[in-house]
Amino acid sequence: MVIKAFVFRPTKSVVWDDVHVSHPRCMAYETHTHFVNVYGQADGLWTVSNGLTIAEVKQGTLRHWIETNFGGVDIEETKHPVGETVTGVWRPGLFYDAEMLGALGATQSELRSAEQVLLLLVQRLDELLLFIEPTKSTLQTFGHKSRELLILACTEIESLWRHYLELAGLNPPKHGFNTNDYVRLVRPLFLEEFEVTLPRHKDVPSIRPYLGWNVHPSPTTTLGWYAAYNKAKHDRRNYFFEASLLRCIEAVAANLIMFSVRFGPYRLYHGAGPLAALFNANFSISIRECSPDEFYVPELKVENWQRRTWGRAEIEQRRPIPFKL
Repeated sequence: MVIKAFVFRPTKSVVWDDVHVSHPRCMAYETHTHFVNVYGQADGLWTVSNGLTIAEVKQGTLRHWIETNFGGVDIEETKHPVGETVTGVWRPGLFYDAEMLGALGATQSELRSAEQVLLLLVQRLDELLLFIEPTKSTLQTFGHKSRELLILACTEIESLWRHYLELAGLNPPKHGFNTNDYVRLVRPLFLEEFEVTLPRHKDVPSIRPYLGWNVHPSPTTTLGWYAAYNKAKHDRRNYFFEASLLRCIEAVAANLIMFSVRFGPYRLYHGAGPLAALFNANFSISIRECSPDEFYVPELKVENWQRRTWGRAEIEQRRPIPFKL
């Protein structure tokens, strides 16, 4: 059964005092028997919390229930039915590690491989930062180690982009994919939304490596760090300076984002291995200017809840659909 949901901003709290202030986004839907509402945050990774669920036996319409009980405003219908996810594309509303791989159509082997590659990139950048303190006067510093890291990071990015084009069923042209093909991923993967910061280094600006990536004037020139990689790789004599510390940071940030899209960002924060330790020591990741109507709505087990009940609700198994361009 396809169940549509609404996202909205609550303006009052029903059960928990001021929960609408700390969690100012909600998702609500109806089942055969109940109205269901779950609270979420509106910054950072926009986490949706099934521990803050309210369900009530149906009476009247869902919209009236939203407006009466939560003071709901800016009510919009979600793009995805309740419980649905897209293979390979993380969105807020998907949180728990136990359900992440199944919901995103990935395997444990793929995750381990991706973690190993990303760990190598983050380690290389961490080592670089031991020798160059990133300040306004040093961010343009370059050398053989920075060029090496930039090339490594960008070739991995190309591999990840190619993965998504193939996942969408595209066959590579005779001479292979290029940025005219890769740029098509910007919107379906929500790449422009992601922002990476380095909290310990105040002179490093916040980084949105995919912001503004488009076909005009060309897909390569609108992606500055990737254009720098192409120049430094193919013409070191004239463009060695393009392999700067800042370009390395941007390229590693772009890889962190691709990992977050494919496997969710939470393992970067809460994983048990060295990748999480290095990530937490250097980075923070969030999404900006996002559309909550494109988030995933968890289907919650509330069929045995009586009258109005609140608390933590278990999540039904997700239903991934194919990734398409």
